[in-house]
Amino acid sequence: MSMKIGELSKLAGVSVRTLHHYDALGLLVPQEQSPCGYRLYSQKNLDTLQDILLFKELGFPLSEINRIIHDPSFDRLTALQAQRKLMEKNRIHLEAVLATLETTIRHLKGETTMSNKEKFDFNHNPYEQEARDRWGDKAVDDSNRRLSGKTPQEMNALQNDIASSFTRLAAIRHIDPCSPEAQKAIGEWFRTLNTMGTYTKEAFAGLGRMYIEDVRFTKNIDKYGEGLAAFLAAAMQAYAK
Repeated sequence: MSMKIGELSKLAGVSVRTLHHYDALGLLVPQEQSPCGYRLYSQKNLDTLQDILLFKELGFPLSEINRIIHDPSFDRLTALQAQRKLMEKNRIHLEAVLATLETTIRHLKGETTMSNKEKFDFNHNPYEQEARDRWGDKAVDDSNRRLSGKTPQEMNALQNDIASSFTRLAAIRHIDPCSPEAQKAIGEWFRTLNTMGTYTKEAFAGLGRMYIEDVRFTKNIDKYGEGLAAFLAAAMQAYAK
């Protein structure tokens, strides 16, 4: 089955101009051209366009989407499962924000009483105190200082980097964590973490142990792919050595 660009535009709700842009970027190249020069899109092209639009919904920039979907190790089912888990996480956070807004509105109307703590429940980080206990106030304060100095755009890019890092690592979680490919990928994760704080290799290895020792970390990380936390822990230990 082949589909002309106008037909695809109407089906997907994407402008023809956008499809031309994706073609120019090498992001979505039509499978073939008709004798008259019309772009013809295959079923595989349609699946790729769906992947692109889903990644965009999660805030991924086009350059990152291009790199992910054209990576030789890209597995579409794994990526879709990871996307679903990310969207579920975003939904849970959004529900917490909406609940706080609703309670605040009711409080202002005099319908309920809202404590100061409740005003900030949606923004609570349950791991900060544990991080202070493990690595000290200086390390956590340094991390908070770095993050607080970032613009909303930079924070969004950082969150995308973290999500894409876990997505990439989930795609290779079944290989040997000590292999060159795994160590190269975990090195990128080490560098990403050091944009948020200061991690020595010893602290990096300790964080990896937390991934499997703390069930909350394991549960959140394994949303990207079952067994990812254990893979990360082993790869991070090897990298630290």
